[in-house]
Amino acid sequence: QVQLVESGGGLVQAGGSLRLSCAASERTFRTYGMGWFRQAPGKEREFVAAISWSGSNTYYADSVKGRFTISRDNAKNTVYLQMNSLKPEDTAVYYCAADNSGSYYYAEIDLSKYDFWGQGTQVTVSS
Repeated sequence: QVQLVESGGGLVQAGGSLRLSCAASERTFRTYGMGWFRQAPGKEREFVAAISWSGSNTYYADSVKGRFTISRDNAKNTVYLQMNSLKPEDTAVYYCAADNSGSYYYAEIDLSKYDFWGQGTQVTVSS
């Protein structure tokens, strides 16, 4: 059972930046595809970004493309989400997730494919 702990959320003004981190409890993290998802009040959880276990391929929702960057450090069992040019509509609880059937080149964007989830971190962007 992989435990995931997110950090780095907070309150920021529109146009600002935040970097989220997600630390995994196991070294097998390096073979997991990783994803970031978010859920705003009254809305369904949605895909934000994903990265293959090698880090060679990344995927982004259209709404964050060009503003957010997902990366990973397998030596530290950590995945990151750098968020720039934040907008009020980015306000949500952000979750990281691990897919234990991930591949070297591919990562899932479907949240139902993810096996382990963190507890979430709140990101609030003020206008």
